[in-house]
Amino acid sequence: MKVRLLGTAAGGGVPQWNCACDGCAAARRAGVARSQDCVAISGDQRSWYLLNASPDLRAQILSAPELAPGPGRRDTPIRGVLLSTAELDHALGLLTLREAEALSVYASATVLAALDGPLGLRRALAAYTDVSWQALAPGEDIHLNGGLRVCATVVGAKRPRYAADADGGDWVVAYRITDPRTGGVLVYAPCLPAFDPSLVEGADCALLDGTFLDEDEMVRATGGGRSATAMGHLPVSVSRRTLTRPGVRRLLYTHLNNTNPLAVGGGEDVAEDGLTLTL
Repeated sequence: MKVRLLGTAAGGGVPQWNCACDGCAAARRAGVARSQDCVAISGDQRSWYLLNASPDLRAQILSAPELAPGPGRRDTPIRGVLLSTAELDHALGLLTLREAEALSVYASATVLAALDGPLGLRRALAAYTDVSWQALAPGEDIHLNGGLRVCATVVGAKRPRYAADADGGDWVVAYRITDPRTGGVLVYAPCLPAFDPSLVEGADCALLDGTFLDEDEMVRATGGGRSATAMGHLPVSVSRRTLTRPGVRRLLYTHLNNTNPLAVGGGEDVAEDGLTLTL
């Protein structure tokens, strides 16, 4: 299985376009730029699937040689998208893919309903391309072109702001992607309000929620706001203690917020845009 990290920042990216906080100022001084969370995976290097579709998707695709079109004029190796949430920074990139001849989108039934209802994204895309919307049943395997097997686990119930009145409980999922030919296992959980060690047990690599370093980070950075866990994100300072014996060969934090010092400082367990893994 090939894994390419297209983007590793939370919503708005790093630095955020309209923000002069300490984190964004430090990123500008250091020349650090992170695009919004998105990952590309493939089992055969011919059929590629995206984990989330960020608003930065066009630039991310152009930066990845594996995702270049051809040999036909409109051929693309991108076969589909698996959404972990219905948040705007995870779904708006679908509009970038409207010129595809066909596309498969996988998500929980709750997320698909939000994209059809409050956001209206499904109706908008229908006018441009043929999209197959696939509702995922948590705990059940699906098989992707190229040989990969995927299983979704519900990990949270945080609704996007635009869907505050919508129903459903499976708003946030983590994905476990397995390559049966190599035995390689990737766990992808960019939004994780709490940690269950069984989520990453036996994984070769886990891409986990690195949104905030500390519980009160947003409060200190902005003088208000909510705690990390109240916003649906387990802070890195907590998960690092929990993961002293994680049962995973490699752990990388992704989905870093602009207030998180790790977004600029990095570290051996911090994901970076453009990183490629073979599992």
